[in-house]
Amino acid sequence: MMAAAADGLGSIAIDTTQLNMSVTDPTAWATAMNNLGMVPVGLAGQQLVSDSICVPGFDPSLNMMTGITPINPMIPGMGLVPPPPPTDMSVVKEIIHCKSCTLFPPNPNLPPPSTRERPPGCKTVFVGGLPENATEEIIQEVFEQCGDITAIRKSKKNFCHIRFAEEFMVDKAIYLSGYRMRLGSSTDKKDSGRLHVDFAQARDDFYEWECKQRMLAREERHRRKLEEDRLRPPSPPAIMHYSEHEATLLAEKLKDDSKFSEAITVLLTWIERGEVNRRSANQFYSMVQSANSHVRRLMNEKANHEQEMEQAKENFKDALTGILTQFEQIVAVFNASARQKAWDHFSKAQRKNIDIWRKHSEELRNAHSEQLMGIRREEEMEMSDDESTDTPNKKMRVDESALAAQAYALKEENDSLRWQLDAYRNEVELLKQEKGQLFRTEENLTKDQQLQFLQQTMQGMQQQLLTIQEELKNKKSELEQAKEEQSHTQALVKVLQEQEINVLTVALVNQDRENNTEKRTQGLKSEKEALLIGIISTFLHVHPFGANIEYLWSYMQQLDSKISANEIEMLLMRLPRMFKQEFTGVGATLEKRWKFCAFEGIKTT
Repeated sequence: MMAAAADGLGSIAIDTTQLNMSVTDPTAWATAMNNLGMVPVGLAGQQLVSDSICVPGFDPSLNMMTGITPINPMIPGMGLVPPPPPTDMSVVKEIIHCKSCTLFPPNPNLPPPSTRERPPGCKTVFVGGLPENATEEIIQEVFEQCGDITAIRKSKKNFCHIRFAEEFMVDKAIYLSGYRMRLGSSTDKKDSGRLHVDFAQARDDFYEWECKQRMLAREERHRRKLEEDRLRPPSPPAIMHYSEHEATLLAEKLKDDSKFSEAITVLLTWIERGEVNRRSANQFYSMVQSANSHVRRLMNEKANHEQEMEQAKENFKDALTGILTQFEQIVAVFNASARQKAWDHFSKAQRKNIDIWRKHSEELRNAHSEQLMGIRREEEMEMSDDESTDTPNKKMRVDESALAAQAYALKEENDSLRWQLDAYRNEVELLKQEKGQLFRTEENLTKDQQLQFLQQTMQGMQQQLLTIQEELKNKKSELEQAKEEQSHTQALVKVLQEQEINVLTVALVNQDRENNTEKRTQGLKSEKEALLIGIISTFLHVHPFGANIEYLWSYMQQLDSKISANEIEMLLMRLPRMFKQEFTGVGATLEKRWKFCAFEGIKTT
């Protein structure tokens, strides 16, 4: 329907007077602006359209009626509508002719029309300022030159929304913002309007943009995953589960040097998985023993490599010695050439070259001799280090910690030998069970040989075990002797400490006694003390069985509130002939009491 309307509009004849106007004629431009009700600005001698835009040799008298269609600058491929220029450059827009309308550019002196911020994935534009008589077909005719239109939503008012197929088409539509649109050759206000084109925010555009972003994110994740998979190291091969057949194959692989690394990994995995039990303990022990035997192979291999390295060092030293000998011979030749007999027969240039060669050869000879001397010094140092390590230090003392370490090592070796003995016993029992009541065949003979070999090994192990036990007993006895010596020294230290403490306590007691005697010999200091002695004497005389210090202090506090129990006790201790201290009671009822004994002191004197 829209296409039919466009075809119908295209078949309408346009008045020839609208096409005879030259776009470079200022008078014609002013007339057109006056017909539209616009005031022309700055038209005197101003060329609004550049010659590069206009078609060369264009005759204004030609029109549509003569069979030549006017060139539309919006046609794709013509390049007459330039892309949006940079914002810092002034833009000169041209008049655009369509079949049903004409678009006049805005005044170039005015600022460019403002637009809102572009929404993400924007494909829809808002077009405002349309003429009232503009139809949907005319709008499509104008904006379909910017690109494929998917939908036009026109309002009853003078605006519409146009959705394009791609995002870059929106930029071409924004370029038309500010143009004045006139329908046909009419000068009616309803047939003209100033276009305002701006970005519009549509849910469909945002949804498509989100879908595109999600698709890009998925592609990026897929690319990163492929990159990670490419850079990830290959996963280790899967390890088979334990079985007797696999254990037999693994035992053979452990004996093969080329397959030992793979086999030891499998053995470690089985042990960590917990495949060792009472039934499979012997097989695992034999595999562990094979791994232990590989240690000897490794040590032999290391020794071979060290021997090869020593041989290479010797070869290098011999070669270096030969090179140094040749250098000595070359230097001797140069020295002989520099003597008087031969030197006089050479030219000046030849003498100069011989002198340079001689110096260079001497430098190389000295460098090689220093290198050879360095190698010999290193060998001498290594030999001295070996000699120093071989000679044992006889003055080293074996202390308690060293004895304990040796005892612990012997104990561990004893345990390991005991476990090996148990393993051999288990193997012997299994062989006996397998032997049973079968006839003596070649296999039985081999089993008997194995039994004999195992018995011999068991006897050797038992002998080793006995020797180790004896050594362990000796070490333990030495350790006990060291402990006894230590305990004896500790007891001596304690006795000495107690003697020092007793001496100090006796000195302190003598000093306290002297102080007490001095205090006791001192007389009464004041009349208050005499009064206190009299009251205390009267109180204790009334109590013939004595009274404790708390009871006495409570009585004296009623007379003098400032007196303390300590002061009373010190006063009683200063007069031992008048007051004495006794202990009464037993256990928890033990009590310290003071008694008045002045009459007894008088009788004794």
